[in-house]
Amino acid sequence: MKKDTIDELFIELQDKMDYAEPTTGHQQRFLEKLNESKGVATLAPKKKNPWMLFLSVAASIAILLSVGIFQLNTASSIEDQVAEISPEASNTQFYFANLIEEQINELNSEKSPETEKIINDTMTQLKKLQLNYTKMEQDLLNGGNSKLILSAMITNFQTRIDLLNEVMIQIENIKSIKKSNDENYTI
Repeated sequence: MKKDTIDELFIELQDKMDYAEPTTGHQQRFLEKLNESKGVATLAPKKKNPWMLFLSVAASIAILLSVGIFQLNTASSIEDQVAEISPEASNTQFYFANLIEEQINELNSEKSPETEKIINDTMTQLKKLQLNYTKMEQDLLNGGNSKLILSAMITNFQTRIDLLNEVMIQIENIKSIKKSNDENYTI
């Protein structure tokens, strides 16, 4: 038989060669088999189970949701906290808030081109007074002088009511002046 040269061997085997990449973990499996054949024990890392990752993420999310729901259930609103400090303040707030809401509705029902500016200015002032009231509630919760703060909170409500009453009087005056001008004006 004739001796082939290396070049002829490669030409002959060119179509039979495997150029594909080995599968993932091929090297590790090869080393394990090699070590088994030599009788060497290796400490190979444990194979990671993809379900364990999924379960650990799901457990973490469940714990976070549980803690969040617990916090939402135990957290009380500012009004509830003020009611705990002073139940009278809560009752007073309810009474004044309803009274103010009724007056605001009445004020809005009187809106016309002649009264629009004064009503808008009044609403701006009421928002400022509400912000001040919210700050006083926070001060009360932070442990400020409760008698002084409660007195200021009541004064804030009374100021809002007085403002609304004064604006309603001014609107009635505007309406009466408009009515008298309309009566005096003839065609």
